[in-house]
Amino acid sequence: MMLPVPPVAPHSVLDDLQALVAGTMLVSLGVGLMGKAGLVTGGVAGLCLLLHYASGIGFGKIFFALSLPFYAFALRKLGWRFTLKTLGAVLLFSFASELLPRALELERVHPLYAAVMGGVLAGVGLLMLFRHQASLGGFNILCLYLQERFGWRAGLVQLALDALILLASLAVIPLRAWLLSLAGTAVLNLSLAINHRPGRYLAR
Repeated sequence: MMLPVPPVAPHSVLDDLQALVAGTMLVSLGVGLMGKAGLVTGGVAGLCLLLHYASGIGFGKIFFALSLPFYAFALRKLGWRFTLKTLGAVLLFSFASELLPRALELERVHPLYAAVMGGVLAGVGLLMLFRHQASLGGFNILCLYLQERFGWRAGLVQLALDALILLASLAVIPLRAWLLSLAGTAVLNLSLAINHRPGRYLAR
């Protein structure tokens, strides 16, 4: 005898707000650990770290600017609710990334720890955002659309895109840092691929 499936309970505004705040703080801490160790990650965040290393401009400012072109696609393909939540998450993430160096001073972090823990923190943070119909813009938007439209796992699609960003970073960072960056990116995206599957999470 099969048990009845409980009705899907939608997220409240308060649910969404706490997820946006907590998720963006976790991702900013994860990316901050990677940045402190001289590592990079994939996606728009990876591009922003590379530009930050090259220019000295704040990571949060670059991230917000590079995320802007993706909003038109999100609005057309995923709707205004998703787009507004994503814009809010990007603003919060940019602010948290700018605040982090002032709020947390680290003298040293082991690169392997930064890669693994940074990937875990960023993966959990993104998972929170995805499950509340939000993202951090950039490739996240494309990956979520492909998962909804074709059932492709967002984490695996993101991993393939991130590999291209990491290949470009070979010209900027040492090989050891690149290998650790690859490990951190794999941890992040495998966390998403395992935990964020089509049909697994029902709340909206």
